[in-house]
Amino acid sequence: MTAQDPKDTEAALGALRERIDGIDLELQRLLNARAEAAQEVARVKLEADPTAEPVFYRPEREAQVLSRVKARNTGPMGDEEMARLFREIMSCCLALEQPLTVAYLGPEGTFTEAAAIKHFGHFALTRPMASIAEVFREVESGSAHYGVVPVENSTEGVVNHTLDSFMASKLLIAGEVELRIHHHLLVPPGVLPAALTRVFSHQQSLAQCRYWLDAHWPKLERIPVASNAEAAAMVRRESDAAAIAGEMAAERYGLTRLADNIEDQPDNTTRFLVLGRQRVLPSGRDKTTLLVSTRNEPGALYQLLEPFHRHGISLTRLETRPSRAGNWSYVFFIDCEGHQDDPGVAQVIDELRDITIEVKSLGSYPRAVL
Repeated sequence: MTAQDPKDTEAALGALRERIDGIDLELQRLLNARAEAAQEVARVKLEADPTAEPVFYRPEREAQVLSRVKARNTGPMGDEEMARLFREIMSCCLALEQPLTVAYLGPEGTFTEAAAIKHFGHFALTRPMASIAEVFREVESGSAHYGVVPVENSTEGVVNHTLDSFMASKLLIAGEVELRIHHHLLVPPGVLPAALTRVFSHQQSLAQCRYWLDAHWPKLERIPVASNAEAAAMVRRESDAAAIAGEMAAERYGLTRLADNIEDQPDNTTRFLVLGRQRVLPSGRDKTTLLVSTRNEPGALYQLLEPFHRHGISLTRLETRPSRAGNWSYVFFIDCEGHQDDPGVAQVIDELRDITIEVKSLGSYPRAVL
């Protein structure tokens, strides 16, 4: 193969750079046109009813847009990468209509913060809270527009604090986020592996990495703390300690990765819920979460599940929690496919009301797109 003349190479590259500059110019024009359209949407909503508080963020609309982006993508960019770009464009445009404040289970650098940014984009104003209960209170009081809390992990199971908080709350679920969890072994810059004697992390993260630790660092003392981010913050001033945490915590607290992706299960995923105060309209690809309290009698669980089977409604999750009404009483948290306005789901809810003590819809919301 004959080498190309340097002048020909430079000419070809120059033409390509000129083409890219032209594309960039057109992209910038179109992005500003989209931003202007978003501002016009805000104006129309404000003028429609000046006395009411307008709803600018529409979860079902954003889910539909992102689903279409992925469906029509032709490459070479991947579907997920293209959707993430559009997620940030929509986040920026929404901030021009109304900057969103999103409370999440902190401190800064947690996987919950990463989930909040994944769902709302980097232009939302994220605010860390010390507990799941505080996230609920922040949204209930109106101090935050939305909240993000963990609800279940594919390895370690359900987050009971989140389910229990729904029992006394009027908040609704406005969305869900699925986040692949990658744990890293982090140390302060300059700390040598031979100096390590302790490792800090949340108890669930320690459990998710137990076999890797057994194989590679069996002598490290494992110390559970309130969150992975807290572990990262603690060890940055230590000379003999490591933390197990994610990429965001490593960047936030200036730590070095000693080992990457140390989770025992490569498909380790945590699901988060988005808390809001408004009901979400159908997106076409939804879930509904119900809280159901049943009588303590033989066949109660069968009676609860039978209507779902009869109407062809798929269940995606069923959890049991002790009821606050009395000892040995329980409530069921049920996730099913479909929106509560769909005829089949609506019929199931009506039938459950006839055979149970209480049925409370915690909301219908779009299934995770990203």
